[in-house]
Amino acid sequence: MTAKKADVLDLYERSVQEPESEIDVIDQIWQEQRGRLASSMREDFCGTAAIAVEWVKRREDNTSTGVDLDKATLDWIRSRLPDRLDERQNSRLELIEGDVLACPTDPVDMTLATNFSYFIFKTREEVLNYFRIVHAGLVEDGLFILDAYGGSDSYLEMTEDRDLDGFIYTWDQHFYDPVTSDVVNHIHFKFPDGTKIKKAFTYEWRLWTLPEIKELLIEAGFQKAVVYWEGTEDDTGEGDGNWAESERGEACEGWVAYIVGIR
Repeated sequence: MTAKKADVLDLYERSVQEPESEIDVIDQIWQEQRGRLASSMREDFCGTAAIAVEWVKRREDNTSTGVDLDKATLDWIRSRLPDRLDERQNSRLELIEGDVLACPTDPVDMTLATNFSYFIFKTREEVLNYFRIVHAGLVEDGLFILDAYGGSDSYLEMTEDRDLDGFIYTWDQHFYDPVTSDVVNHIHFKFPDGTKIKKAFTYEWRLWTLPEIKELLIEAGFQKAVVYWEGTEDDTGEGDGNWAESERGEACEGWVAYIVGIR
């Protein structure tokens, strides 16, 4: 593979997305919080809609809606749906080009905002407005599932490489401002022949903390906001893939957590 022949959206899915594992966690959260499984979901800021696509494959009564502003990305996944879904599965998936703030859909069991996508909102007023819109679009016992990242390394301007199948993925924390909590992060790719795709993706976010997110969820009308924290492998110190509702985390260099707004 070379930079000239690479498909950046395919590279993104291969380096960032793990939809099957995400849905395993979603099912766990639903069983623990509501004693049932969800069937309808909306994936906000869906990008290539990896979770929305996998969701309709998981169970025959599952329906999903993906919402994203980027037409080119939605066209990319639409062109690949015949290879990923059969006709019945495809009929239970809807992809909408639109703004998550102004794109009402039928009430759903849950809304997802993962890959830290809502960090694009940099003020409390913007986040609160978005959370209220999500709250209004859920069924009576619906859940809002988000993720967040943090840890001491998240405040550093640094890069981290991962050697994947045929390419190197680089997460570049290019800029951090401690006064505003603004961050600029890039994703780069490098290939065995030495060619590179610099700034394949760029994210200009505010790095929100878990207490801030939980407080805003409550202010938006959710009855409760809980955090799911990942366990740690004793020998490596890496995440072990086991998630549990937790009131305390660990002061580690880097972590990713799920936050659940309970309607």
